[in-house]
Amino acid sequence: MKLFDVYPLFDVNIVKGQGCKVWDDKGQEYLDLYGGHAVISIGHSHPHYIEKVTEQLQKIGFYSNSVVNKLQVELAERLGKVSGYDDYQLFLINSGAEANENALKLASFTNGRTRVLSCQKAFHGRTSLAVEVTNNPKIIAPINDNGHVTYLPLNDLPAWEAELQKGDVCAVILECIQGVGGIQLATKEFAQGLQAACQKYGTVLICDEIQCGYGRSGKFFAHQWLDIRPDIITVAKGIANGFPMGGVLISPAFKPVYGQLGTTFGGNHLACAAALAVLDVFEEENLVENARVVGEYLMEKLRSLCCNSVAAKGDSRIKDVRGRGLMIGIDLDCPHAEVRKPLIYEQHCFTGCAGQNILRLLPPLCLTKQDADDFINRLKEVL
Repeated sequence: MKLFDVYPLFDVNIVKGQGCKVWDDKGQEYLDLYGGHAVISIGHSHPHYIEKVTEQLQKIGFYSNSVVNKLQVELAERLGKVSGYDDYQLFLINSGAEANENALKLASFTNGRTRVLSCQKAFHGRTSLAVEVTNNPKIIAPINDNGHVTYLPLNDLPAWEAELQKGDVCAVILECIQGVGGIQLATKEFAQGLQAACQKYGTVLICDEIQCGYGRSGKFFAHQWLDIRPDIITVAKGIANGFPMGGVLISPAFKPVYGQLGTTFGGNHLACAAALAVLDVFEEENLVENARVVGEYLMEKLRSLCCNSVAAKGDSRIKDVRGRGLMIGIDLDCPHAEVRKPLIYEQHCFTGCAGQNILRLLPPLCLTKQDADDFINRLKEVL
């Protein structure tokens, strides 16, 4: 049997990681400014994480959700306190797409509606409802294209209000910082106006914090920069530092019903141990604040390249830099592959991409200013 060939791969076999560094099978070290799609939150192979996951595995790794799991209770309590949502409810699953699936189902169960508003360039996952609210026709199969979704421009409040006032919108789903969409930021005016309109017309506001949340923006959730409080929040990626896990934070206005949502693997003992270890490290190493401080430092360094002659040709190839915390987009005047490939193969540094010409930086939240300087030097060599 062969692998189903749907991933274009770089010819690099990563076999080891530590902090913000990874190594391939030839012993070559790489600086990791991508964290495996924003998944690595506390750094690769953190000793506390290894200790807690190993300790739990030696007890029990999995049992059914038909019995009490006090690790789930502890995680809900701690996540509520650290995020500022201790009055919300937590439903645990296995991935970001699954989190959005359940959030949309819960919204529809609650108000009986079926229409959803989503952003142009949005990405919310690849499963049934999640992919339908993702604005990429190339990955929406005919069976998923059910006409539930209207895509609207980010930050165009009148366009959203015009749709909401029709009174038939089940949910609005919003990335307050778009990831795949190119690190585009929602404005405070837009977000607050959208929340008010959702409340007026009985529409559920879902903030997708799968990539931009969990400390990455320099606050626990990216929407907290905008002073809004959504009805439902979805999380995944950094929640367990690479162990498959997702979660839905649900307003107390929603009343749970037995059998309404369910999962086989979600919230298992091993996943909860991993997620609790992540929160330990967040608190002990102040990683959310580190993301803010180091992110601002890195963006300042990158912006200085926009107006300085750093490339061999004499002009910077960087047109713009935007983001919050350690979620950063670098707009280039060329296809991103022209920079990303030499960064990997010549400078031994991983970054991500978005669109045609955007480098996407999503490093572990333990990135230091020294690491940031290291990246800037490697980027200069390529530019």
